[in-house]
Amino acid sequence: MKSKRSGTFILIQGTSLLKLVATILLFMLFIFSISGILTSLKPQYRLSSASVNHVSMNVNGDLLYQLMGWENHHFLTVKRDVNVPTLTNVVFKLSSNINLDDPRSLLGRELPGFYQFDGKILVAGEGTNYTNMPIESSPPNEIMKAEQEAALQNLEGIDKSPDENPSSTPGQTTGDRKVVYVYFSHNRESFLPYLKGVTDPNLANHSQINVTKIGDQLKSSLEDRGIGTFVDKTDIQGNLNKKGLKYTKSYQESRAVVQAAMASNRDLTYFFDIHRDSRRKKDTTISINGQSYARLAFVIGGKNPNYEKNAKLASKLHDLLQKKYKGLSRGVIVKSNNGNAVYNQNLSENAILIEFGGVDNTFDELNRSADALADVFSEYFWQAENVNQNVEQSTDKQ
Repeated sequence: MKSKRSGTFILIQGTSLLKLVATILLFMLFIFSISGILTSLKPQYRLSSASVNHVSMNVNGDLLYQLMGWENHHFLTVKRDVNVPTLTNVVFKLSSNINLDDPRSLLGRELPGFYQFDGKILVAGEGTNYTNMPIESSPPNEIMKAEQEAALQNLEGIDKSPDENPSSTPGQTTGDRKVVYVYFSHNRESFLPYLKGVTDPNLANHSQINVTKIGDQLKSSLEDRGIGTFVDKTDIQGNLNKKGLKYTKSYQESRAVVQAAMASNRDLTYFFDIHRDSRRKKDTTISINGQSYARLAFVIGGKNPNYEKNAKLASKLHDLLQKKYKGLSRGVIVKSNNGNAVYNQNLSENAILIEFGGVDNTFDELNRSADALADVFSEYFWQAENVNQNVEQSTDKQ
């Protein structure tokens, strides 16, 4: 009788153990499934922590090397010139997300409106610092209607057509191929000199006189240099109004436009989203050889998988501008925590957002800057094209 009870007890224990093992396996399978789903999502739909993202973006090579060295001391014997961070500072940054070298990491969470200064200056132009970084335009106060728009002024010469017959024929050309795509996510961003009675930068919006006119000059100047360009003037703001969508959906709306263009034209390679900054004239204007230019700023979305490649293109254009038009570029800014922080740049590794001047600039200044950008971009483009052709020829020979 005792042996029978013992057998029953063992059987019950075995069954319980099997259930426990099965439960653990099912739980692990559930965890792996959830992890797989989360990691397969597109970047813009993934769950993320601003704190973790901020910390990971600031893990430089020295810190990573030191972390590896703490696990394997042979690393530190090979390379001795590493600036060793103290364990206390590392733990403090990881636990509090506060960088004592950057007061914005503390103030940004305490002061209302301080989010505007969020961002990382990847490459600083002359005079660029965290107090005068580009500021995205404020949303229109209400749905913009024609009868609510400001009257226009100072329009003499503003609508003159770009020169369609350049004095010289470009030495190289893309032929019928359109390789540059210019568009405007905030297409109604306008300029105070043309808005009668308007002095508030937040009200500098107009359906007719706005940043889309910069596209005409940029296209003309690029094509003078043999680079086929398409300018898309889709009224993104108008589309938002019709659909009852908020201003924050601007990039979502422009994304569909860009995707349609990419599907219909496989030659499109470079994508420029043109904006204008909300900063005032002292930050957005410079004199070069006695002529006034609207300064340019390159903005990169840090929350996209093409971040480094997008930033590389922007940095190269900044360097070329610095050599030929010293001070014209305000630098390369990375936005990661606030705002859209993708800016459709995950659609291509050659996509950048460019701020042209600010609310006080004129089209004379803006057009000069468009010509300057076309000048340096053509240098970059044709050099890249020649390199690609040489690689293709070398491959064909092999």
